[in-house]
Amino acid sequence: MHGPIHVIGGGLAGSECAWQLAERGVEVVLHEMRPVKGTAAHKSGDLAELVCSNSLRSDDPFHAAGLLKREMEAFGSLIIGKAREAAVPAGSALALDRDRFGALVTSAIENHPRIELRREEVTEIPEGEVVIATGPLTSEAMSARLQELLGSEYLYFYDAIAPIVEAESLDFSRLFWQSRWGKGEGADYLNAPMSEEEYLAFHAALTGAEVVAPHDFEKAVFFEGCLPIEEIARRGVDTLRYGPMKPVGLTTPDGRRPWAVVQLRQENLAKSQFNLVGFQSRMKWGEQQRVLTMIPGLENARFVRFGQIHRNTFVNAPTHLDKRYRLKSKPRIRLAGQITGVEGYLESAATGLAIGLYISLEKEGHEPEPFPATTALGALARHLTESDPEHFQPANINYGLFEELTGRIRRKDKRPAFVERAQGALAAWAERNQVEVGAPCAV
Repeated sequence: MHGPIHVIGGGLAGSECAWQLAERGVEVVLHEMRPVKGTAAHKSGDLAELVCSNSLRSDDPFHAAGLLKREMEAFGSLIIGKAREAAVPAGSALALDRDRFGALVTSAIENHPRIELRREEVTEIPEGEVVIATGPLTSEAMSARLQELLGSEYLYFYDAIAPIVEAESLDFSRLFWQSRWGKGEGADYLNAPMSEEEYLAFHAALTGAEVVAPHDFEKAVFFEGCLPIEEIARRGVDTLRYGPMKPVGLTTPDGRRPWAVVQLRQENLAKSQFNLVGFQSRMKWGEQQRVLTMIPGLENARFVRFGQIHRNTFVNAPTHLDKRYRLKSKPRIRLAGQITGVEGYLESAATGLAIGLYISLEKEGHEPEPFPATTALGALARHLTESDPEHFQPANINYGLFEELTGRIRRKDKRPAFVERAQGALAAWAERNQVEVGAPCAV
């Protein structure tokens, strides 16, 4: 097929895919409907806007998320490169100044000579080769086109967004800086300690708060990795203390370990805004104001954004996709990002990168082999294509998605073994498929 590749959706997956194609000599038309038409969650017209958290998860090279970042960097990832430019302190995680990150990605795409950026809603699937990367908030028109193609109902889950507060409204006399277990460059998190009495009162308020209910015809199914804080609280009085409010690895300035802790992570380099880590919520906004100001130091907090809930759409990937992200029923069309059933910013961008590599190799006359399931890039595709379609659910990258290790390996040696095997497999794949791999692949 001749002509440019049409990439629909300028989120992390679409931007990464367009960049990979353009950098490898392929002409691209990238369609993004914002700001012409907005969504329920986006706030700007920037490409690759971060809607929920501002974190791309762990940057530990032996963590599965850290390994995936390094595999992407090996192929010149736009998203990981700009993320490092826009990074803010977050311990062992890679967290971003989301405004700076969006501006950096947008500028890179707008100034690439082989990318045409069209600000428009796409209501019909173009002819030729197409990558649909419209994300979990796919427009009604594109949802209808996908429905026609797939002939089955979408799966879906509800995703929640964490609140953001203004730094100037916080009472720093009641807060302290520290990273759990001293990880990171220094004290990267602001901590609000709670006594047992404060915690129990807070827990009671959370579990009694009024929440936004789904429509009658929709079933409330939450992704386990992004549960609303009130849903966690309802699972038991101590679930928060063993989850997002765990006090382990933290001590107050006077040497005590709190009963529970709320951690705040800076949103921007100026430290003018902070988000409440792990505090995604579907409480009504008035209830959030009432409940969250019970947190020590947040009594007078001014909220830049309250937590929100929205429906995320994804397809039954094991039924519809092959290992190169092509629709089995119409291989000229590929899906990328969260609509495939991967969960998370990082994973979404990774699917776009893989598709960009596959299409560019095809344009050169090759028949690319899929990434092996011993790599992080291949493990994601393995989850999407080999899971049980009857019980398919979105997943973040984790070592449980990889092809199993062979032989007896001590528990402490398993992560290094996964990483070493992945590095070798990625290098071998690149050599077989005549793709240059950069130095960032190394730990």
